[in-house]
Amino acid sequence: MELCGPDAAELSSGEAEELQRIRWHREQLMEDIQKLKEEIADVFAQIDCFESAEESRVAQKEKQLCLGRKKFNMDPTKGIQYLTEHKLLTSDPQDIAQFLYKGEGLSKTAVGTYLGERDPVNLQVLQAFVDCHEFADLDLVQALRAVRTQGESAT
Repeated sequence: MELCGPDAAELSSGEAEELQRIRWHREQLMEDIQKLKEEIADVFAQIDCFESAEESRVAQKEKQLCLGRKKFNMDPTKGIQYLTEHKLLTSDPQDIAQFLYKGEGLSKTAVGTYLGERDPVNLQVLQAFVDCHEFADLDLVQALRAVRTQGESAT
């Protein structure tokens, strides 16, 4: 694109040289702008790729968690083992107790079976599970109702 202005014949040699330098700098700036546009487009493409990969990882984790719940409902010990092997749960009794306390998609019977095992780890989980419940300022009937209500909302 030519700059508007006086005819080249009307310019002195110094002005003509200055005009050439300005045109050259303008061309360099336009090239730099184009390079920046391309770099920005590359960055956006990388971000999109990263977001897709992250969504895929989240979906995979959710699938594994669903499978782990199903395994737990069929065989609680194997379910916990599956969840820990796939790093969806740690082997820490507190972590397992929180998972059981939330109870999302878990069978109350399977939770009871797991907590009723006499294995030392299961006993630690049972203690941590009881600690998850808030019984302060409740009489026995209220506490039992609270546990029952929490169990019903878990399934």
